[in-house]
Amino acid sequence: MKAFMDQDFLLGTDTARELYHGHAERLPIIDYHCHLNPGMVAEDYRFRSITELWLGGDHYKWRAMRTNGVDERYITGDASDWEKFEKWAETVPYTLRNPLYHWTHLELRTAFGIDKLLNPSTARDIYEECNAKLAQPEFSARGLMRHYRVETVCTTDDPVDSLEHHIATKASGFEIRMLPTWRPDKAMAVEDPEAFRSYVGRLEQASGQTISGFADFIGALEHRHDFFAAQGCRLSDHGLSEFYAEDYTEDDIRRIYNKVYGGKHLDEAECARFKSAMLVEFARMDAEKGWTQQFHYGTIRNANSRMMRLLGPDTGFDSIGEFSTALSMARFLDRLDSRGILPQTILYNLNPAANEMVATMIGNFQDGSVPGKIQFGSGWWFNDQKDGMERQMNALSVLGLLSRFVGMLTDSRSFLSYPRHEYFRRTLCNLLGRDVENGEMPVGEMPRIRQMVEDICYYNAKNYFRF
Repeated sequence: MKAFMDQDFLLGTDTARELYHGHAERLPIIDYHCHLNPGMVAEDYRFRSITELWLGGDHYKWRAMRTNGVDERYITGDASDWEKFEKWAETVPYTLRNPLYHWTHLELRTAFGIDKLLNPSTARDIYEECNAKLAQPEFSARGLMRHYRVETVCTTDDPVDSLEHHIATKASGFEIRMLPTWRPDKAMAVEDPEAFRSYVGRLEQASGQTISGFADFIGALEHRHDFFAAQGCRLSDHGLSEFYAEDYTEDDIRRIYNKVYGGKHLDEAECARFKSAMLVEFARMDAEKGWTQQFHYGTIRNANSRMMRLLGPDTGFDSIGEFSTALSMARFLDRLDSRGILPQTILYNLNPAANEMVATMIGNFQDGSVPGKIQFGSGWWFNDQKDGMERQMNALSVLGLLSRFVGMLTDSRSFLSYPRHEYFRRTLCNLLGRDVENGEMPVGEMPRIRQMVEDICYYNAKNYFRF
């Protein structure tokens, strides 16, 4: 019987072990999409306890605790740090076969050197050991990033954000690069006229420009886009349920903008036309600067309206959506390509049932200008675990070029999520190693296979984003 989570965890063959330990394990991390708090990096934040570091904002763990019958007071409520940690420790044994069990113990081992299993009988000892180590300077926010050999992180930032923390971090001489990512979702959120008008006001203030109509609105966004570029931004990101590719005219969009800014609700068709126009405008801006646009799509967000009212968004009440996106995605990408404004693009699909569709879609718009210009993004959110990663990589392998894949990211708010890169790297090496030992890839191509591992884990992203 193989030991749990030993040095060869997830590595089932000699070739997999050679690929991981010899080529993937020690490569730096480029985390090109995350939700870290830039202020914590700027001030080199010190965490008061493992509970704050581990459970604060982690809706993966929150969902599991709710499912295990834990009262909300011990999840997002006013219970003490120890009480919340104790309830998580009680839940962990019930997460067997859920990726949370692996992530939990990978994080304990790689960050704190703790090999004990977390359960009610070990909870107090682990809690105190983690807290004692967090009191040491090397366990600060920056210290954890150094520990995991992070080279670059790209945070997620609204166009109206000041980026003051990115500026301060760079000025401090911190050796790890923290770059902003342009996330303009609120500039497209026209379902709520009051919220949209408020956002336009914030955009006016941030840009220093008067906005009296749609042309001014785009001008102010372009001004902020320039500002982000000046701070080193290389990527944009869009969180969508579906793609929008409706036909529209400039007069349509001016009228729709004036209507929603004037406080009137739009119908569904008007919303879709406005979003379609905004996606084109954002792609144009990105293409002009050589940025990469990312699309995270296919989510049903805030499905539980009662808990949305109680706790707000991003608290663990989202799920995989079933949307017919292939046609609109194709129309959108074709519209950009036809106008010569299709930038490098990464598509993250939340519904694994559409993996093969996305893997074939990206092939429609490769133009030979950049290796892997249009990317099928890594297994995302509910798919960033062994099965989801393998399914994404298998679809990409069969229908595209896995060798050109830009690899993994954390998509996390936690400074302890970097082992997800290790989890991905082990899964990748196991996948390739199994093929070699099954005679499905030739031993004579081992130099190419080794380079393939290093490229996917590090070099492809470094070159693709020009870091």
